[in-house]
Amino acid sequence: LGYAAANAASDDFELGSVGAGMGATTANLKGGLGSASDVTDDGVKVAALAVVNAVGSVAVGNGPWFWAAPFEVNSEFGGRGLPPSFTQDMLKPRLKGGTDATAAENTTLVVVVTDAQLTKPQARRLAMIAQTGMARAIYPVHAPLHGDVVFAAATGAKPVDPLFGLTKLGAIAANTVARAIARGVHSATPLPFPGALPSWRDRFG
Repeated sequence: LGYAAANAASDDFELGSVGAGMGATTANLKGGLGSASDVTDDGVKVAALAVVNAVGSVAVGNGPWFWAAPFEVNSEFGGRGLPPSFTQDMLKPRLKGGTDATAAENTTLVVVVTDAQLTKPQARRLAMIAQTGMARAIYPVHAPLHGDVVFAAATGAKPVDPLFGLTKLGAIAANTVARAIARGVHSATPLPFPGALPSWRDRFG
């Protein structure tokens, strides 16, 4: 399957309810496959691919706003911004499955890829910083009911400063992870069976 996926690789690919995102869900909306990319001011590229199958929520409360809204680029997940104010109900944690939830049902998988030159310890540090993007996009996250993980890979094309350069790259990577997670939910379509979770687009257009 890995060879088949590599042979089918393309610059254009679908997001949402495809591939590993087909059966993905969140606490209150259909999850899915999301992607985003960016470039640092040093010209280093970074991209993230996320499978969003979270026990928590990617949207604020029961509304159309994404927790990742401050990092949105060009209205890529609806352009709704954040709510004008936050209520206690919005801040109430929403969990998939309630008290019947199990860790086997939830995981958000992310891979971050950059064209920077990184050693293995630096790639690990990039993954650590990038994982903070999950906390910007999923509420709650890193719970006992989650299997969250971020992998990092580097092509080695461009040198980066090992301190400030890597820190800036990690910050941009974290923002990119948050965007990819929101895009996965924004692009999803509901599964075709009774009682399936609605998609963001079905609820909010």
